[in-house]
Order: sequence, then structure tokens, then C-alpha cells
Amino acid sequence: MVGRANERGHYDEGMTSRRPLRIVLIAVLVLAALVLAGALAVLVPILTHRSAGGSGQALPDEYVSESSATGADGRTRLLSATTSGGEPAALDALRPGETLVVRGSGFDAGIGIYVAICAIPESPDEKPGPCLGGIPEGAETGEAQESGLSSAWVTDDWAWRAFATHGYGSEGSFEVELTVPAPVSEALDCRVERCAIATRADHTASGDRVQDMLLPVSYAR
Repeated sequence: MVGRANERGHYDEGMTSRRPLRIVLIAVLVLAALVLAGALAVLVPILTHRSAGGSGQALPDEYVSESSATGADGRTRLLSATTSGGEPAALDALRPGETLVVRGSGFDAGIGIYVAICAIPESPDEKPGPCLGGIPEGAETGEAQESGLSSAWVTDDWAWRAFATHGYGSEGSFEVELTVPAPVSEALDCRVERCAIATRADHTASGDRVQDMLLPVSYAR
């Protein structure tokens, strides 16, 4: 029906012209509702996340290539660093440009982590940082690579996986290949401050310290 005849036998063209407008308006409202639902699905878990406690790690007194700790959540996390050839990494004499393979196990796959060289916090209640390496290249556009990185982002979260560099393996494991960055950035100088290869919860749980693990490092002079 393209129109309704009025008393004089003419069709009401206004009725047909309003119909497409109503369809467009409904489509816009549906789209807005979907966008709002998606935004809430992303933001609500971030805003309601509760800290699981600390990782339980005692900071190693020496430069070690492996450390483990049982956190407040009952998980035993292991963090290690090797050379690309599989040998324990000499973390007391890092050189910019060398490759480190950082592996972890026992992590909570429900909490994403950043992996980077960061300043060691004064207290276990504080998150490691600031960090060298910045945001992984391509992470902001969903084009992040898995190699040639000076920092990495590990997550299985459906909303962020496309932007992260890596996902978790079985039982909270991960493996990332880091290229050691220069020891100095705008916010940090690892020649002066104590630094470590660090894991810490990503922005979805930034106040949670349960995923914090540290392997102290020093740069070669």
C-alpha cells in the first residue's frame, strides 16, 4: 500500500514519506542500544573487578633467571627468562637489542598481563612501573605483532584479544619474545633505578597485584 485515498480520491503521500524516516530512526536506536550494551560489557568487569591479593613473591636478592611464588589466590606462578637459544638469561648484564624469551605458568588466564622491563616498586602493594618499551607496537589498532617487541600484552579477554600481542596457553602459561630496549626512557632510567622483567595485571584489573612477578635486571656498563 503506497498511500491512502482521502475523501477526494487522492493518496496521502505524507504517510509514505514518514515510513522510511521511522525505519531509519528505529535502526539508529537499535544500533545505539547495541553500542551501549557492548560498552557496558567491557566497562562493567573493569569497574567491578576485585583484587585477588598479592602474588606472594619475595623479591630475589640476586639476579636469577627464574622465580616462583604462591599467590593469595592459591596459584603458584613461575616466571623465567632465557636466551633465544634456551640458556638461562644473564640478567645482570642486559644489552639493548638482545632477545629474551620470557615464559610464565600458573597465571590466572582471566586477568590479562603486561610483560616488560619496569621499575621495581618500593612496596609489593604498588604496581611495577613505570616501564620501558611503551605500548606494544600495533596494539592500539589491532595489528600487534608477536616478535620484535620490547613489551608484550597477554590476554584471553574477548574484548581485547584482537589488540593484544599474545594469548594464554594451557594452565595459565605464556611465552613472549622481548627485544631488550634501551635502559632510558622519558619516565625511567634503569641505569639509576632498580628494574626487573615484570608481569602485572593489564588495564582491566590495574589495581590487582596477584599477577605481579619480578626478575631483577641490570644493564651492562
